[in-house]
Amino acid sequence: MDDRDKIVDICKALSSPIRLDILHYLADKPAIISDVATKFDIPLSSAALYIKVLENAGLISVQPIPGSKGSQKLCGVLINSVAIDMFYRPPVEQPTYLHRESMPVGCYFDFDVRPSCGMVSESQDLGFEDNIGIFTKPSRFNAQLIWLSTGYLEYRFSNLFLKQNDVNRIRFSFEICSEALGYNNDWPSDVTISINNRELGILHLTGDYGDRRGKLNPEWWNPYSTQYGLLRTVEITNDGTYFDGNKVSNQTISSMSLKDCDYLRLKLEVKEDAKYKGGFNLFGSKFGDYQQDILMELYHD
Repeated sequence: MDDRDKIVDICKALSSPIRLDILHYLADKPAIISDVATKFDIPLSSAALYIKVLENAGLISVQPIPGSKGSQKLCGVLINSVAIDMFYRPPVEQPTYLHRESMPVGCYFDFDVRPSCGMVSESQDLGFEDNIGIFTKPSRFNAQLIWLSTGYLEYRFSNLFLKQNDVNRIRFSFEICSEALGYNNDWPSDVTISINNRELGILHLTGDYGDRRGKLNPEWWNPYSTQYGLLRTVEITNDGTYFDGNKVSNQTISSMSLKDCDYLRLKLEVKEDAKYKGGFNLFGSKFGDYQQDILMELYHD
């Protein structure tokens, strides 16, 4: 409630023990004012005053009804609870996406990985760790966590909506961290982000996080392994490219001719010549901290 006068009336009504007792009494069944006076052994004028305060606060309703000696007032509880937001602020309107596409982390179109590498679903390992062959098996589509030391994963997103609509911002988001043996919160890694084979910049990862269990991780997952990542964003707009809100490139939707492409190719790569070659872990909707896969959202701001 952001009505200060209303809050004052409610707090005043609830500040008296006898008015609280009257509320409890009326909660059982409606009663006329004379019944209230009799119940609490108070003058009729005092009962009428207490009822008036409760009515002004909007806590009870008072309705006139015919009686043997003229009109009487029947009182009943109007509401059962009161919630007061002490520091109410109107919500800031957020831009609404026009189109959203969710890509499971196991649905990569192409890959090239080097050990340490592997993947798991929410229920089991999907093959022996460091066996590159598991990246070709159909079971990869069930992956909820994928890791690699060097190499890349490439995902292809539909471009039909972008071709047919006025879009001025394309946003990719995903949960990611670097890849160390076990885990190491201080383990930097440089991940090159490309769209349609055009490099946009380096997403710097600071660690492989394992100091606590990931919020979504299954019970069977080793508590001494990677647990969670950070939610990172890549945005291509009409005035440049941004990683986590920071401009990294002058590449735009127009300069990259993205509307003319048949699909959008998102590539995450740790290069052999990267300054920090710390690999990465990529989380699905059932691992880590964020209940999402790789998301592509299209906006018209």
